[in-house]
Amino acid sequence: MPPEKILILALPGIGDALLATPMIELLRRAKPQAEIHAFVMFAATRELFQRDPLIDKVHHFDFLHGSKIDAMRFVQGLRREQFDISINIYPQNRREYNLIALLIGAKQRLGVKYRRRDPQNFSWLNTHTILEDDTLHCVEENVRLLSLVGIKHELREESLPSLRLDVGESHASFAKDWYREHGLDSDKLLIGFHAGTALFKNHIRRRWDPAKFAELAKRLTAELGANVLLFGGPDDVEANTVIQKLAGDAVIPVETKSILDSIAVMQHLKVFVSNDSALMHVAGALQLPTVAIFGPTNEVYVHPWKTRYTIVQTGIECRPCFIYSPKPLTCYRKDPAEHFLCIRAIEVEQVLGEVKGLLSLQPSLPIL
Repeated sequence: MPPEKILILALPGIGDALLATPMIELLRRAKPQAEIHAFVMFAATRELFQRDPLIDKVHHFDFLHGSKIDAMRFVQGLRREQFDISINIYPQNRREYNLIALLIGAKQRLGVKYRRRDPQNFSWLNTHTILEDDTLHCVEENVRLLSLVGIKHELREESLPSLRLDVGESHASFAKDWYREHGLDSDKLLIGFHAGTALFKNHIRRRWDPAKFAELAKRLTAELGANVLLFGGPDDVEANTVIQKLAGDAVIPVETKSILDSIAVMQHLKVFVSNDSALMHVAGALQLPTVAIFGPTNEVYVHPWKTRYTIVQTGIECRPCFIYSPKPLTCYRKDPAEHFLCIRAIEVEQVLGEVKGLLSLQPSLPIL
């Protein structure tokens, strides 16, 4: 009898894919003989999943830049694989993702029934669904999906696996060379920044002001003697350029050709400061102490997983307002001058205090 074939649809970006890795680990434990495939849309996600020994095969197609004809051919190729189970990871509440699952045609299609804008996003095309639970982290929602095929687990962070991420020797070697070229070593106080977010659906409005990141870098350099490293991908070039212009020698940009090279450099940091972003979850996977800056998004869903962290937010009564929906991010405050005040009102002193607080928990790194 052939092994059971399971397809993980992880079509959103790196962050969402990482938040599915504890579920994949539990799936592999429960079904050690199964053939587990993953289907991804972004090349960076493919890089991460190809290094995961729990995944047998990774399928990649760039729907954003590929033609519709090529997309249909690719999906039809997946249909010929004859999967027994497909799993639309959480959050994936776009009709396109559910249509793709239908076309691939697994016998059992698992997904989430969302509490908002669900009928028009076609979750009813899945054969088995769970109702979204707003009290749970995305990792826990993904683990709940396994209950649809009889795999149940206690939904407590301490009892669930960490995020899975393997850098590999070649990328670790790159990081050592990078630090040597920049005159840095692991004895220095190294602090990483990620000032970006995704750009789609107006998510640029989730970003803390790059000028404030620049001021924070100057304060950390002057007060703590830190070296501040600036991370980010193509979507973050504009924000990082502003920070470099304003902070000058207070920041060192990390420019690589591979997401895994960047992650290997991140491994040596003492603290990571980030917007709610994919690299925030990479920091969690590396178990880096993290200062996470949150505006309209909900930290209950996406706080850093199984690492020491602190959340910086304003406490404005209308936040968090973001929900998982294809609708672009919108601020509903009446006064236009107060739009996205939840992120704009966060001050440098708040974030600096949280960084110092995390460093104070590391006795080998005295604050100067």
